[in-house]
Amino acid sequence: MNRRFLILVLPLLALAGCGGGSANDGKTLTVAATAVPHAEILESVKPELAKQGVDLKIRVFNDYVQPNLQVDQKQIDVNYFETKPYLDEFNKSRGTHLVAFAGIHVEPLGAYSRKWKRIEDVPQGAIVAIPNEPSNGGRALLLLQKAGLIRLRDPRNPLSTIRDITANPRGLQFKELEGATLPRTLGEVDLALINTNYALDAKLNPTRDALAIEDGDSPYVNFVVGRPGEDSDPRVIKLIAALRSPATRQFIRTHYKGAVLPAF
Repeated sequence: MNRRFLILVLPLLALAGCGGGSANDGKTLTVAATAVPHAEILESVKPELAKQGVDLKIRVFNDYVQPNLQVDQKQIDVNYFETKPYLDEFNKSRGTHLVAFAGIHVEPLGAYSRKWKRIEDVPQGAIVAIPNEPSNGGRALLLLQKAGLIRLRDPRNPLSTIRDITANPRGLQFKELEGATLPRTLGEVDLALINTNYALDAKLNPTRDALAIEDGDSPYVNFVVGRPGEDSDPRVIKLIAALRSPATRQFIRTHYKGAVLPAF
């Protein structure tokens, strides 16, 4: 083999050796997650998955958009952070076709305040901050309705908006903000409706600090989500089995003490 032929062939061999990347090596599984509790729960199952030949790589995000986009674009295998109502709305608005594979836990959404000790103390004209995307915004309004602060046109519609409020006897003023920023608004508003993952990340204790909170019958289960057909991938099957195991159920109950509830 002459020198010129070697120069031409070696780069091609190098490219062939890199083909597919770690996500396609049959062992590595990449999962997008928010930090708390999703990444923590995933960390708890890493040792068991390693025993089964799966190298779990957790990529932490602080928003709800990129985890779906990167799974849809095949940059990440699956994600674990979202509810079915959120996924449905995301697919509809973004033209994606992601699928909910398995429900793992519920994070009861809560109403928090630095100014008031009880939900009954929220005054006339109070400023209330809620998430600015449809599924969690509607979820927040349903909780406010359950707490007796407002009434909605359809009391069961998970995608209700502030335009659907038919009774607001305290004249609440609503601010729609990005979910991740809500804990930082507590010093500026009377009440903030915060998802538990962001509440825990801000060192709030939902079972102690929330003035109102969803109960265990909440329909907002957090799912492992991926592209159609990917639930038959052996790595994904092993991930879901580990997340829905008795050991994980016990981890959730012990570690979060009611702030996060197993959904299996």
